[in-house]
Amino acid sequence: MAKKLKTFLITYHSGAAAQKKMQNSSMEEMNAVMGEWMAWAKKCGKSLEEMGAPLHNSVNIKVKGPAVPSTRKITGYSKIRAESLAACKKFLKNHPHLKFARGCEIEVHEVMPMG
Repeated sequence: MAKKLKTFLITYHSGAAAQKKMQNSSMEEMNAVMGEWMAWAKKCGKSLEEMGAPLHNSVNIKVKGPAVPSTRKITGYSKIRAESLAACKKFLKNHPHLKFARGCEIEVHEVMPMG
């Protein structure tokens, strides 16, 4: 009997160094980076539930007061299906985001099943 797969939300974090590198990259350099991401996606195969997308213009909304720009540097996301956190982490080893620029990080969040 196959083990039930869990869903993991992957969040990508980066700071000023990554933003500066993106702004100063040529189209050829950006295409090369995208090629690395596509190779990573192919390695994940069907375990990559959603490639995700870059995120920007995030705001922090609280019970009181106006929405303000977020200080959390979540710059993208993906979703992976795996048997365990350890199995999910194997897909993230040598991920292209980690080597893009100084300060790039990845967080893994297990999605709690509802119902």
